[in-house]
This record gives sequence, structure tokens and C-alpha cells, in this order.
Amino acid sequence: MDIYSAVAPLPERFNLCDYFLDRNLREGRGSKVAIYAEAKTRTFDELSKRARLVAAALRRAGVRPEERVLIVLPDIPEFAEAWFGTLRAGGVFAMVNPLLKRASFDDYLEYTKARVVVTHTDVLPEIGPAIRASRLCKTALVVGPDAGGFTSFEAALSAEKYDSSSAEMEPTGPDDLAGWLFTSGSTGTPKACVHTHGDFAYNTETYALQVAGYRESDVCMSVPKLFFGYATGTNLMFPFRVGASVVLFEGRATADELFDQIAHFKPTFLTHVPTMINNMLRSDRIATADLSSLRVCLSAGEALPARLYEEWKARTGVEILDGIGSAEMFHIYISNYPGDVKLGSLGKIVPGYEAQIVDPSGRVVADGEPGRLRIRGGSTALCYWADKEKSRETFQGEWCTTADIFRRDANGYYFYEGRDDDLLKVSGIWVSPLEIENVLLEHECVAEVCVIGREDEEKLVKPLAFVVLRNGFTGCDATAAELKAHVKKKLAPYKYPRWFEWRESLPKNDRGKVARKILKTELEARNG
Repeated sequence: MDIYSAVAPLPERFNLCDYFLDRNLREGRGSKVAIYAEAKTRTFDELSKRARLVAAALRRAGVRPEERVLIVLPDIPEFAEAWFGTLRAGGVFAMVNPLLKRASFDDYLEYTKARVVVTHTDVLPEIGPAIRASRLCKTALVVGPDAGGFTSFEAALSAEKYDSSSAEMEPTGPDDLAGWLFTSGSTGTPKACVHTHGDFAYNTETYALQVAGYRESDVCMSVPKLFFGYATGTNLMFPFRVGASVVLFEGRATADELFDQIAHFKPTFLTHVPTMINNMLRSDRIATADLSSLRVCLSAGEALPARLYEEWKARTGVEILDGIGSAEMFHIYISNYPGDVKLGSLGKIVPGYEAQIVDPSGRVVADGEPGRLRIRGGSTALCYWADKEKSRETFQGEWCTTADIFRRDANGYYFYEGRDDDLLKVSGIWVSPLEIENVLLEHECVAEVCVIGREDEEKLVKPLAFVVLRNGFTGCDATAAELKAHVKKKLAPYKYPRWFEWRESLPKNDRGKVARKILKTELEARNG
């Protein structure tokens, strides 16, 4: 099966800055707005010139081909400028959340060995001390009114010329290193997945063009922020590949912020996550908001309950294309397709990829049986940086073996069962917490839920549900009894939660997913 025929071979000289950005100038879109933001816009021509200046500034700061540049910025036009400028100079981008704390920045600076950081005035209270203490970081380019003793981003660009030799495109090829994508850390400390220029182009040509269907006329907006590979793809790379425009906003993605941004910019293409879909649908503004501009809505990152899909579709008329991807594969490799959405599933394999579901011995299981997902395609990472053992466990030749448990039906639709380390063995049978969570979310009183395992008096594992209730409902024994009965009606009797804990909110990681690991750790500490 020649899955790689889904993408035409790339030329010997290939750089993502040219592929995503400069091609728009050659194709006559130089004067078109590439980025809409609250305080400023950038045309493709303006963005290209400023990316050239960034490349020259990075080279002046000592960045050499294949060296990391750490980008720590909110969603502003300078993020795109730094990202494309890094690639243009032949550097390797590494992107982290600007809301992290000092200790995390210490770790990322040591791990990436970046000699240059591009960051923002607002991040300096946490990252500034980390940069000064770093063994290897020599330069910080700071966007914003106060460079804090470091180098002003604008001053650095002002010292360069966009048509100088130092601003020229580095003659990279498809197999040269381009970027690091960090895992979510759901199974431990985030690891860097090392990707080439060709990896990012491959998924763009397959998922973005052949499944999601980006168009030049689209205006794209994202709930996740650009440091997260899901959003870097859907709200920077993929739109620019076809000459579409993107909307960037600095603030935290809340329901109110999204309603405001949609009202102002009228996006057609929305990158979403289930938690925010739920928040928008529960907002008082949902009844009167004008969402008629939307054409496509994507979802990934966590399971999308069928109830949320049905409510969103009824309110907007727009399908949600739920899918799954990973930092290891760059982006989405299984997805629902426009006009072919199967509720409860993550859809079918994306062109250019192949999947297998295997048992613990590596044997491919029959349709309907659960097992670990293996995936291959032209965007597989080379390795986890500085982690040879974990790289060997995950990457075997062309294949990437995930920690995700799936089953596939006879029609080729894939169903997510959870991660292998999240499964619970209840009454001697493996149980997916996700299955229980989806049933609980069908009940009118449940806004959010996370199910983990807890030992009972006999040291046997049973499900415990952390629940956030909707307004108007009270956490009490009667509510717990009602939810237990609800689950028993829908699932096998042994799967119902034995305990409920009522919460005002559930902890989230920096991707917006419920941080199941935090709840597990909390429970373990409480139980000694």
C-alpha cells in the first residue's frame, strides 16, 4: 500500500518559509491581509519582509542552521514573524506557553539549548531571570514597550535590511530539521518531537487540503494558542498554504472573547476544543450570537461528546470535524470528513496515512477489538530529543506506536477508548473512563467530568467521578444516586461510578485538556 503517493515529491531545495509564506507573493497575494489582530494587521508582503528582517537579526545574534530558537509569545503578528524568520534562517523553532512559570522556563532553556529567545514584555517577570541564569542563552529579543534590559525586537529588526544577504533564505531541503513540537506531558514531562521541513508540508497536503478543505477565501480563527502544534497548523500553516487569512488575539480564549472576535472578524473556519464548545453553548450569549459566517469547525485534543456535537450543529448548522493527531505525527491523521461525520467516532484515516490496532504482543487485532494504535505516514517525527529509550519504544521504522487505545469498526471508523495508562480494570474487565464520562455528560446536570480509578476497602479498583455541575444543580447524595442510575441504564452494571466528588472546576493543562494526571496525583496523596 503506497500511502506516500498522496503527496507529490518535494523539491531538493525546500524551506517552509517559502512554502507557506513567500509563495503567496508569487501567486499575487502580496497586498492581501494575512493576519488580522486587535491592534494591527499584516499583509503577506509585510509579513514576508519582516520575516526577512527577523532572519537577519537571528543570524546577527549567532543562530546557525539547525539551532533552536525558543519562541515564547502570545498570539500576535510577531509570533508569525519570529516563526517564519527562524525557518528562513535555517533555524529550528521551539514554541512554549508564555504563561509558564520561572522553573519551567529554566527547564526549557536547558533542554532546547537555545542561544536566542523571542519573547514579550509581559513574560519577562518569569522568563527574564531564567534567561539571565541560562548557561547558553545569549540573546533575548523582546516584543513590547519594555525590553527589560534585553534587546528590543523592533530595534533588532530596524538594524537590518530585508534585501540584504543576511536575510536570504537558507538553502534547506525536505529532510533538514525545522521544528520541535512538545508533547502535552500527559504521561510525564513534555518531550520534544523533532520534525523536518517535509513533515509539516506532508500533513498540510493531506489533512489540510484533502480533508479539512481550506480555501483562499477563508478567515481562520483558533481557540488553542499558536504555541500548540494543533493551532500552529490550523491557524498559521494551513491557511497560508492556500492564501487564507488568520485572526490572532492575545487574550485567554473564553466564551465571551470568542463571541466578540467572531462578531468583529466574521471567521469562516474555527479551530475548536470540546471544553470551549461546551462553554459557548452554556453562555447566555449563544441565543443571540451571529455565527452565520462559520463554514467549518474543527475539534481535537480531547473527546467530543455526541451531545455537544448535536447541540452545536443544531445551533449553527455547521458540522464539527472531530479528529486525532499528535506531536509525534505533527497533526491530525484520523478525522471525520465533511458530509461524513459519525457521532462518537474520530472518523476515518486521513489520506497518506495508515493505521493498525495491535495487542500487547504487536499482533493486529480484528475489527471491533480494542488495542493500541500504530500509525505511519510522511510526517512521523525523527525521535524524542535526548530520550533514546522512549524514542525506541515509540518509533519503529515507519511506524509510531501511540499510547492510545482504539477500536475500528467494519466500515473503517475509528473509536477512541482512552490512553492505555488511563484504563481501569473493574471486576476483572478493562473499562475505559472515557466511555463512562460520555454517558455522564449526557445527563442534564453534568457540565464537566473526569473519571479515574480508586481502590475500595477490599483494594479493588472502582470508578470515581469528579463532576462539575451545571448551574441550578446541587452535589448531594440524591444527585449521585441519580447519576449512578443513569450510567447503569446505559452501560454494564460494573461500570458505574461508586463515588462522586463535586468540583467548581477541573484542572486543565496548557492545551486546555482536563489534567487527569493532576487528579490522580491528588487522590494518591490523599489516600497515602
